[in-house]
Amino acid sequence: MDTLSYKTISANKSTVNKEWVLLDAEGAVLGRLASMAAYILRGKHKTNFTPHVDCGDNVIVINAEKVTLTGNKWSDKEYVRHTGYPGGQRFISAEEQLKKNPVKLIEYAVKGMLPRNRLGRAIFKNMHVYAGPSHPHEAQKPKKVEL
Repeated sequence: MDTLSYKTISANKSTVNKEWVLLDAEGAVLGRLASMAAYILRGKHKTNFTPHVDCGDNVIVINAEKVTLTGNKWSDKEYVRHTGYPGGQRFISAEEQLKKNPVKLIEYAVKGMLPRNRLGRAIFKNMHVYAGPSHPHEAQKPKKVEL
C-alpha cells in the first residue's frame, strides 16, 4: 500500500534547469558576496537541490574592483602561495591583490566556500568574474540578484 502522497525527487544532469544570475560587487562586502555566489552556484536555493549533482546556476560577478572589506582586513588579510622551491612561500596583502588582480580576490573567496572534490571544481567553472561593469554574457539574459 502506497501511503505517501509525494516522492522524493532527486535531480540529475538532464532534469536540472540552469539559469544565469548577475551579482554586482560595487560596495558589497567580500565575504557576504562570496557566500551568496557560492550558495547560488551550489544550487541550494532551489527546491530540487541534490548534493551530488551540479544543479546550481551560472553566476556573473561584475565590478570586482569595487568590492569592500571591513575592519583592518585590507592590510591584515594575507594571501599565501608557494613557488615550489624551498623557502618559496610568498605573501600578498588584500590591498595589493586588489591592485594586481581584483578578480582573484572574489575567486579565492568563493572557491573556499565550495566542496573540495570533483563536483566543487566543476561548479566553480560556472562562475565568471569581471573587474569592470561590462561582461560578454548579455545573450544569456542574466537576472540581477540583490545582495
